[in-house]
Amino acid sequence: MIVIDNTVISDDIADHFFVCELSKCKGACCVEGDLGAPLELDELALLEEVYPHVKPYLNKKGIEAIEKNGLYEQDLDGDYVTTTVNGKECAYAIYDKKGILKCGIEQAFLDGKINFRKPISCYLYPIRITKYDHFDALNYDRWHICNPACHNGRELGVPIYKFLKDPLITKYGSAWYEELVNKIENQ
Repeated sequence: MIVIDNTVISDDIADHFFVCELSKCKGACCVEGDLGAPLELDELALLEEVYPHVKPYLNKKGIEAIEKNGLYEQDLDGDYVTTTVNGKECAYAIYDKKGILKCGIEQAFLDGKINFRKPISCYLYPIRITKYDHFDALNYDRWHICNPACHNGRELGVPIYKFLKDPLITKYGSAWYEELVNKIENQ
């Protein structure tokens, strides 16, 4: 376990390898499961702000789900998640020409239409954050659909914390990330 400021980081994030291999999983994380992606409270207003720019990227079913259920939904615990299409794929998911699911929000970001890349829970995956009163717990979320990413990461020698450098900096800042790298590499 690694402790930095108000975060507790699982050793798995340093010890396990991961590099997404979308050609194999086809973006299954955008469709598998029974809920949308977890959202932070500040992301609710961001979704409202960016939606007019994101909507042109979305498919008809995603737009219909959002128009029917809203830009986001609450789960049984009262937490917010992205809206889904019939309890399956994320309403913001889009298919590319190869049939791979990607994020419509992120595509609008990459095209320079918005400044919000995508929900931090998606950007940080396979790290999941559990918020407690006085700290965040960062854990590696193992999921069978990501087995190709684990294999790819091992072959390339890329640990999770290096694969997720940019999203970790987005969430916690450069100084925090530098401290994480220092603690991992100087153990």
